[in-house]
Parts: sequence; structure tokens; C-alpha cells
Amino acid sequence: MDSKSILFRSENIDFYADCPAPEEYYKLFLTTDWNNEYCFTKVEIEQSIRNIWYTISAYAGKELIGSGSILSDGIHHALIVNMIVHPDYQNQGIGTTILRLLVKKCRECKIRDIQLFAVENKCRFYKKFGFVARPDNAPGMQFK
Repeated sequence: MDSKSILFRSENIDFYADCPAPEEYYKLFLTTDWNNEYCFTKVEIEQSIRNIWYTISAYAGKELIGSGSILSDGIHHALIVNMIVHPDYQNQGIGTTILRLLVKKCRECKIRDIQLFAVENKCRFYKKFGFVARPDNAPGMQFK
């Protein structure tokens, strides 16, 4: 990573507004166990990250340790997806920084509808940032 493109630096972690290399992202993605259900190939992961509207990537040195992305039309709707922090780096504020930078980007673009999907045991984390749980018949969360 080129230091000129660093968006934010915290402690020894650098945050970039850049999509990570597919092989780095695939390695990070596998730390979530999400692929046990989805069974994505490396090629499918590469295609999915190429279609993202905006991504924040967090690095400790040259190692990708966190990422979060936005799917959006750039005006009305934004969906925050793929919030991942490597298990060895969790509870150090990395996810907080990624989420704040993603919401900041949405606000800068005046996006009116910011949503995300979260597993039940992560909802408390997102509520701290203004997201509220939606009714059971409308899964996900919406930023208020």
C-alpha cells in the first residue's frame, strides 16, 4: 500500500479507501466461517469485490486485517456489507473505525437510506452507532 492513499491511521493500523487484492480479501473472508454456508470460490469473491461501490480496508503492516464495504446507487440507498475484522485483531476499535468511515462516506454523499445486515450477536455493536433493529418480518437494521 502506498502511504499517499492512507485515509486514516490509528496506532499501527492504516485504513484505506481502496478495495483489497482479491487473494488478501479471500483469506480474510475465510476467517468469518461465512463460506461454510456460501461456498464462494476465489473467482466469485474477486467478482463480488469488483462490484462494490466503496470499501474501507484496514492493514497492520502489509496484512489485511479488516474490511467493510458499501453497495449503493450513490444517492438514495446504501447497504453496508462484509464487515470483517480478523479474529486476532477484534476488540481493538478496528471495526468501529471501519463503520464510522463507511457511514461518513454515506453522509458525505447525502445518501438518505443506510442499512446493514447483522447477525443477532452483533446487533449491540451496530446500535451504538445509531442503527436500530427492524421488525422480525423485516430482517436487518436501518440507520436512523
